[in-house]
Amino acid sequence: MTIAIGTPLPDATLHESKGFAEACPLNPEPVKVADAVKGKRIVIFGLPGAFTPTCSAQHLPGFVEQRAALAAKGVDEVWCVSVNDGYVMAAWGQSHAAQPAVRMLGDGSAEFARKLGLDVDLSRFGMGVRMARFSMVVDQGVVTRLNVEKGGEFAVSDAATLLKQL
Repeated sequence: MTIAIGTPLPDATLHESKGFAEACPLNPEPVKVADAVKGKRIVIFGLPGAFTPTCSAQHLPGFVEQRAALAAKGVDEVWCVSVNDGYVMAAWGQSHAAQPAVRMLGDGSAEFARKLGLDVDLSRFGMGVRMARFSMVVDQGVVTRLNVEKGGEFAVSDAATLLKQL
């Protein structure tokens, strides 16, 4: 079952690397979703994969560009989540100058994607289980807005659409 507006965000453990060594991100640290959303209004957007075409050309850059406008609407944090490990997410974020404006969180085991009901099997494309493309607003741990894309589309989960909904 897919998460719905008015339901609490499920707990899961994501991974985030906040720093860089000489050649790569530092070891990612666990982020407990239930703890990280307490007392905050957060925008979360999920996507199939780091360094993939639509994700890199439009989805992530849109949220980086709109971060200040989202903050002006009362958003405390913006999270980018994908079924990649924390190292890959950090490197992808660095390549787009996304951090610290956007937290780059890895869901390497697809635990969060599955608990949201937003996991999608892209094995036919050689990608395995991934996260569906979506955006949501989570206020005090409860989903208040949810935009889930139909397969292969990028029409409702972009930053501009979410900004209009706030």
